[in-house]
Order: sequence, then structure tokens, then C-alpha cells
Amino acid sequence: MVLKVAALCGSLRKGSYHLGLVRAAQQICQDSIKGMEIDLLEIGHLPFINSDLEVNGACPPVVEDFRQKILAANSILFASPEYNYSITPPLKNAVDWGSRPANVWAGKAAAIISTGGGFGGGRSHYHLRQVGVYVDLHFINKPEFFVPAFNPPPKFDSEGDLIDPMSKEILQQMLVSLQGFTLKLSGKAQ
Repeated sequence: MVLKVAALCGSLRKGSYHLGLVRAAQQICQDSIKGMEIDLLEIGHLPFINSDLEVNGACPPVVEDFRQKILAANSILFASPEYNYSITPPLKNAVDWGSRPANVWAGKAAAIISTGGGFGGGRSHYHLRQVGVYVDLHFINKPEFFVPAFNPPPKFDSEGDLIDPMSKEILQQMLVSLQGFTLKLSGKAQ
């Protein structure tokens, strides 16, 4: 069985370090975690949530396509920048669209990765976990993953790719934890 992980990046910037974290997670899965694949889902094209856009109980086609991809995933990986001690508007918008009836997040395992100054984006984790309670996401607790991007040694290259070996090691541990927790929630743990 191959676990399908849907990754959402809360930063829409092309050179985002958060996209670099997702790329690193994809590479780690490809190189060293059997049975797990990560697919990055674009969220920048989703319209702002507005129930007026729903017709006869159906979301707009672009939103419905997004919701179907979440439904098909076994677990979720959030790359969550911290904006003003919280999650970004694009990420919250995506979570809100997914929570429309029927809630596509319900019962799924999830993990959060972030980077930034100081605390490495860690405060966004707290708000995302709080929102996750309502939409019935089940976040792994350990290891937590936030990278203080601007502390030496360099964590990212000029392309926004993660280059720090210690961060990659912790990211791999977190992905293995997500894999195990996903299997446990699905009743397929060994």
C-alpha cells in the first residue's frame, strides 16, 4: 500500500522556503521512505470562501477538484508560514473550503512543517492545530518541525531548497512519524 500525502503550502511566493520544505519532504520520501508519496496541491487559485459561490449545494469546480484530492489522500502535510502569530490567509481559506459539507478533512492524520525567523514559524502550528480540532484533523505530536531559517549555518540555498543536514534528518523523522500515525489511524499499523 502506498500512502498518499496531500501537501498544502501556505505561502504563495515562488521562492518560498516553505515550498523548499515540501520539495525536501518529497525527496526524502522518494529516497528513503517506502510506501509514501507526497503530492503538492496548489491553493493559490482557490477563490475566497463565500457560500454565494456554491450552487445547489455544490462548490465551484476548482474547489470541488481540490476537495476530491483531499478526500483521496491518506494524510495531510501542511507547510505553514507564520503571519502575525497565525496561519496565512491562503491556508485558512483552503481549510475552510475543505470543511464545507461534507468535511473532507475528517479523520485524517496530519503534520505541520514551517520555517521563518526566531521561532521558525512555530506559532502558526498552534493556530493550525486549534482549527484542526474543529475539522477533525489528527496531528502528530512528535517530532515538531520548525526551522529558524536565518540562524547560521545556512538552511536554504538561493533556490529556496533545504540544504541543512540536521533539518533534513528531523524532517525525515517527522515523515516516518506521520506514516506510522496514518497507518495506525487507518487500522493498518504493523
